[in-house]
Amino acid sequence: MIYKITLIPGDGTGLEISEATKRCLEATGVRFEWEEVIAGETALKQFGEILPKNVLESIKRNKVAIKGPIITPIAGGFRSVNVAIRHALDLYACLRPAKTYPGVRSPYKDIDLVIVRENSEDLYAGIEFEEGLPETKDLIREIEKHSHKKIHPDSGISIKPISKFASERIVRFAFEYAIKAGRKKVTAVHKANIMKFTDGLFLKVARQVASEYSGKIAFDEAIVDNMTMQLVQRPHYYDVLVLPNLYGDIISDLCAGLIGGLGIAPGANIGEDLAVFEPVHGAAPKYAGMNKVNPTAMILSGVLMLRYLKEEKAADRLEEAVKEVIREGKSVTYDLKPDRNDPTSVGTKEMADAIVKKLK
Repeated sequence: MIYKITLIPGDGTGLEISEATKRCLEATGVRFEWEEVIAGETALKQFGEILPKNVLESIKRNKVAIKGPIITPIAGGFRSVNVAIRHALDLYACLRPAKTYPGVRSPYKDIDLVIVRENSEDLYAGIEFEEGLPETKDLIREIEKHSHKKIHPDSGISIKPISKFASERIVRFAFEYAIKAGRKKVTAVHKANIMKFTDGLFLKVARQVASEYSGKIAFDEAIVDNMTMQLVQRPHYYDVLVLPNLYGDIISDLCAGLIGGLGIAPGANIGEDLAVFEPVHGAAPKYAGMNKVNPTAMILSGVLMLRYLKEEKAADRLEEAVKEVIREGKSVTYDLKPDRNDPTSVGTKEMADAIVKKLK
């Protein structure tokens, strides 16, 4: 069987790690036909738009895509292309495993967590009102009238929608994933003690869904600020974490820190019949073209893609090859060396070469 896959190389270092990932996936023996399309800063320069229609059309047609990181400007410029793709295709579930690999510098051992992040709403829904605009001032007056609370007139406003619908489907996704992956427990993470009508609704729905899985998968709940402490103090107590959008983004980065950094943190965005796989980290444009950055996170995203395609043996082989190269510590990038200035570190291409060699 040949899988037709949309490939979005990304910006910055995305081109290099995408090529490395493609080579490693092909070395598993699974056959792919790549349909390459561009988005982000590269597309803006070439086509005048950051998310050309053909990108979404390609993903809809092929059902599966893998993408490199895309630059997102901070506090200005265009909005996140990553978020735009998730929203446009209703890729409501963000799956981010956090797993330690021997050889990666980390104070922790044997971490094996999975973050399930709701992707479609919360503060990342993009419902924002800029400070000073007439409609923002009108909104502030309406909020003050209904809430009887004062808002500074020079405020920017973001809206945080949390729905029963989105909460139920993400919590159910987490439980179904836990069953399929042989996990033991799902923890709902929230701030319902303060945000009673948004996070409170999320928690209420999580409890209702959890009751349907009683006896199959254990369930508990945690307030998000306490969870950050608990993950540092006793991460082995947790298994699958399900969270609203913003908390999921933050906690997944914290968990990446537990396992040695974003360089080994893969991700998947999954909808009803579509999926886009991508590393958690950004595009690191200052290293573009230098054959320097660690390709592991995107390669492990490829492992998630293989599992999604039910190519379990190929996924196991690729993950084991990555694990072995990291464990040996010879053909790895600078960030995977005990000393980041180690002159024996290799480049992106050479690390991919070592992984490919393990697969032959």
